[in-house]
Amino acid sequence: MADLVDKTNLIHMAEESRSAFRILSNSSNEARNLALECLSDSLANNNAAILEANKEDYGIAKANGMPESMLDRLLLDQGRLQAIAKDLSNIIHLDDPIGETIETRRMDNGLSLEKRRVPLGVIASIYESRPNVTVDISALCVKSGNTCLMRGGSESINSNLALVDTIHSSLLEAGLPTSAVQYIANPDRALVTELLSLKKHIDLLIPRGGESLIRFVSDNASMPVVTGGIGVCHTYVDTSADLDMARAIIVNAKVQRPTVCNALDTILVHANVASVLLPLLAKDLSKHQVELHCDQSSMDILNTNTPDMVLKEALQEDWGKEFLSLVAAVKIVDSVESAIDHIATYGSGHSDAIVTEDAESAARFLNEVDSCAVYLNASTRFTDGAEFGMGAEVGISTQKFHARGPMGLRELTSYKWLIRGTGQIRG
Repeated sequence: MADLVDKTNLIHMAEESRSAFRILSNSSNEARNLALECLSDSLANNNAAILEANKEDYGIAKANGMPESMLDRLLLDQGRLQAIAKDLSNIIHLDDPIGETIETRRMDNGLSLEKRRVPLGVIASIYESRPNVTVDISALCVKSGNTCLMRGGSESINSNLALVDTIHSSLLEAGLPTSAVQYIANPDRALVTELLSLKKHIDLLIPRGGESLIRFVSDNASMPVVTGGIGVCHTYVDTSADLDMARAIIVNAKVQRPTVCNALDTILVHANVASVLLPLLAKDLSKHQVELHCDQSSMDILNTNTPDMVLKEALQEDWGKEFLSLVAAVKIVDSVESAIDHIATYGSGHSDAIVTEDAESAARFLNEVDSCAVYLNASTRFTDGAEFGMGAEVGISTQKFHARGPMGLRELTSYKWLIRGTGQIRG
């Protein structure tokens, strides 16, 4: 039946999400946590159907020539499911944000005002090949009292349906409505356009995927949209940097998981340390088969000191490119100001880092780089809801309205004013 979703059914699903929201937003934290506990247990210990479904998706995608970077995002295995289950446990132990009193005021006329945190409502998400996103969004929405309507990529359809079945079982065990988490299984792209028109039913839309998806959603959505996830991430090595530290940070940021949005894309190196750092760094990265796209200055240094390495000349399009693979661009700059200017021109506002021992350079970089996460002497790979102690995230926002950076529980809330009086009228 899921494959038969059409325009009429989509509206009905959105209406069911709204009805479920009225229940979920008034449910107890204990009930919502119970649903997540059941889900965590199932993902860790009862996951055969999920793994089999993912195996089918992976096999089809590989046969169809999906790039390795996308295949990595699609894959679920025991280790990744165990990690997702652990993230769920972390979410369970987070404080319930709903009902928190943010502010109180007592007015001269005797009115008592309370600013209280509340869920946002019905949250829709359109995303591509990462099935773990299905769990992240569902779990954070349930914990924060929101309902969700999701549409994943066709390449992960079997994985997502298996995950949603598991989520529904967990909701039932906790006595919560399964319509709190819904999935649009029909791969017809026309339904995406229809979903974007449902302003009456959907309070917020979060796209997660490539630049073309995010641009399409931003241009066509009728409801508020939080965008992000495109990470053109830089690491700048300053003249005073600890070079061993810089090498370790850069290798980690580039190699540890190159297919994700917080992986390093462009290495900026101060001219004063380039001749020492770059040959060592190039050898470090070559051990992991990283391909370097170099500007002329860095190319000259590396050709002289590491003549056996295969290097590519950086093209204009390499600056500002999210590689999502074992490729990095390299550029030599003459100052921290030049590094900041480069990031301002080519960055995506995601995650950027400086490696330095100079307090003035550090302060300038941290203050002037206009990204959602700016690092001093650390890898950009930490831009993640779980790593930030948020349990997980529904996305990483690179915009400034409503939320910025990893979007966890609090970013899925709003507030309302409660005004208590004793018969006051305005004169």
